[in-house]
Amino acid sequence: MKRSFKSLISFFSESWAELKKVRWPNRKELTNYTLIVLGTVVVMTLFFGSLTLASPL
Repeated sequence: MKRSFKSLISFFSESWAELKKVRWPNRKELTNYTLIVLGTVVVMTLFFGSLTLASPL
């Protein structure tokens, strides 16, 4: 039981250390990435929707 508790504590402390190393995007980058994703979703939705409408039933 103690061994698994120690390994759990170790896991969370190592995870926290790795999260400190991450370079998080600033607000402008995050906005740009979000717009790119939303634009891609809209384009793909239109593409697959047009394929569905064009296919014979």
